[in-house]
Amino acid sequence: MKKVLKQVLGIDVAQKELVVTLGRTLEDFTSELYAYKVFKNTDKGIIILLDWVSKQTDEGVKVLFVMEATGVYHQKLAYYLDEHGYELSIVLPNKISNYMRTLETKTITDKTCSEAIAQFGLERKLERWYRPKVSYKTLQQLTRERDQIVQERSSVKNQLHAEESEAYPNKNSLNRIQARIAFLNSQEKEIKLEIKELIVRDLELQNQIEKLTSISGVGELTAVIVLAETNGFELIRNKKQLTSYAGLDVKEKQSGTSIKGKPRISKKGNTSLRKALYLPALSAVKWDDRFKEMYVRIVSKNGIKMKGLVAIQRKLLEMMYTLFKNDTLYDKEYLTKKK
Repeated sequence: MKKVLKQVLGIDVAQKELVVTLGRTLEDFTSELYAYKVFKNTDKGIIILLDWVSKQTDEGVKVLFVMEATGVYHQKLAYYLDEHGYELSIVLPNKISNYMRTLETKTITDKTCSEAIAQFGLERKLERWYRPKVSYKTLQQLTRERDQIVQERSSVKNQLHAEESEAYPNKNSLNRIQARIAFLNSQEKEIKLEIKELIVRDLELQNQIEKLTSISGVGELTAVIVLAETNGFELIRNKKQLTSYAGLDVKEKQSGTSIKGKPRISKKGNTSLRKALYLPALSAVKWDDRFKEMYVRIVSKNGIKMKGLVAIQRKLLEMMYTLFKNDTLYDKEYLTKKK
């Protein structure tokens, strides 16, 4: 048999399943996908998966495990592999979806996704993934929990308004609804306190937040969410990749001269990031003349306020990335210098 140069396991991660494909590059530089299987996304399933991989591969060549960053579902496997010394690369979802468009695959299934991930790993030189700082992970859990509480409280407040608008409001119902709102308020307060305590204990995190909050409109909570959702921009290599990860990249539909849809943001990205940038964009437009000028210029061209606001969101995120990478504060002359 020909000598094996590289071995890759492509993993399509779902909530309950790990769909995997094994691929290898041989000494004549040809590649092949040769094994496929589905495992449960549990501790036991991971152990069975690794045993299967060891039996299917050349023990003299390390296996590179490649997967997408899929919300939280990939984390159990990723952390296990990192703890036990396996080589792992985690790729942003948009990279894989863009790569799949270059293939002849017409049907998108869990199997074809795992095959594409394996092929991608064979063709590219990928960086090894290491687990993020514990503080980023904890902040992500806390900020997402807070967001759920805020959403729930908004729903309960709507219930309160509806009950109060009744011809004969039920006093006991009103008391229970108000008690739920008070409880949710106390939970949010607890979470904010936990976030504050975590920041106080981490000087590096304090420095990062200081850089990000130097931008007009960006508060501490926004900075925390951005750092938590990007793991300190760990997988991000450029601004285009970042805006795509957040779903703030612009998509256009055009076919010849007959079909041309309006440009829209893809929204195929991290929802938490987009939500976190909405209010800061409003604040930046209100209080920073340079953001206001940019907003007015865009809106004056097409009359669509939301399009101008999305552009500000995108600019804020890109600037946060730049400040983080350059370890510097926001320069209010930045936009002027870029013209």
